Amino acid sequence: MDVFHVTDRLGRKLTGDSVIAYIEQSLGTWNGPARPAALEGLTALELTGADRTGLISEVFAVLADMDCSVVEARAWTHRGRLGCLVFLRDEEADTERMARIEARLSHLLRGGDSTSAGGLSGAVAAVPAAAVTHAERRLHQLMSADRDQERAASPTSAVSVQSWAERGYSVVTVQCRDRPKLLFDVVCTLTDMDYVVFHGTIDTTGDQAHQEFYIRHADGSPIRSEAERQRVSQCLQDAIERRSLEGVRLELCTADRPGLLSDVTRTFRENGLLVAQAEVSTKGDMASNVFYVTDAAGNTVNQSAIDAVRQRVGMDCLVAKEEHRPQLYQKAAPRDRGDGNGGIGGIGLFYLGNFVKRNLVSLGLIKSCS
Repeated sequence: MDVFHVTDRLGRKLTGDSVIAYIEQSLGTWNGPARPAALEGLTALELTGADRTGLISEVFAVLADMDCSVVEARAWTHRGRLGCLVFLRDEEADTERMARIEARLSHLLRGGDSTSAGGLSGAVAAVPAAAVTHAERRLHQLMSADRDQERAASPTSAVSVQSWAERGYSVVTVQCRDRPKLLFDVVCTLTDMDYVVFHGTIDTTGDQAHQEFYIRHADGSPIRSEAERQRVSQCLQDAIERRSLEGVRLELCTADRPGLLSDVTRTFRENGLLVAQAEVSTKGDMASNVFYVTDAAGNTVNQSAIDAVRQRVGMDCLVAKEEHRPQLYQKAAPRDRGDGNGGIGGIGLFYLGNFVKRNLVSLGLIKSCS
């Protein structure tokens, strides 16, 4: 039996009947991967490469120049690398046309040098949108395959992997600042590494999250070596960091038009803003986009730069917001690690069934569960 205590992304109680009904329907009827109806019949472009100031702007400029209609997009940057998924309407996307689009984007991601390699290497692939069962999970897979974890950086969260030999488990513990979809990122990473989560505890205190998982390989064996333990720890660390929300949040809501993304992101670039993350979506004739921006060095943006961008794009349609960190569920008492559950702390055990991993956690709602 799985019990989840959830809020919305701002830490508020769920009150909307439509949201609650959607959760109930998803958990009760899900029986396999499914794409939203709005993405049916689209083509997905998967891009990875060395990040640089203005790269996302250049990507959207190429797509606009090729008369591509962007329906949805996700972009993350991490340790000097870019991962991006772009969904295109493909009424005119024949094989020859897609080959030209891929060639131009490949040239762009290599920094304009067809012989470049190593730090400037890039890759582009066009696949049916139906093959991308979850955009954000696919971004994790792309950036992991791009080996962004090999670029040294200071850790921002504590991840430990220990052995519980008596029971045949490996115990993974994550302690970091809480944020939406943290559980999704951790569990999907473990699943993509072919581990099975048998039990776990998820809890939050203030703005801190504590997660503990008891895992084995699919064949029932625990982690076998120190090298494997280090690999699991590093991959989880990177999965946590990739979605960490940095910079000023800019929300754009306006009528969609050809070249909109190219124009907006070019304005960011001309004012010295670096897009750390982007989430692009369209509904009907409206575009609803979210950008997290920093300066070129990854630091906080000056207010004057934000004001200049808003003046250019439109004060009414582009809104700047500092990312709000919710005040989360407060524990009434400290953890009791002597609760008779074999040393398992937190508020109890749970079993993560596939439908939970791929539905409820993907909504970014979970704050604690047992």
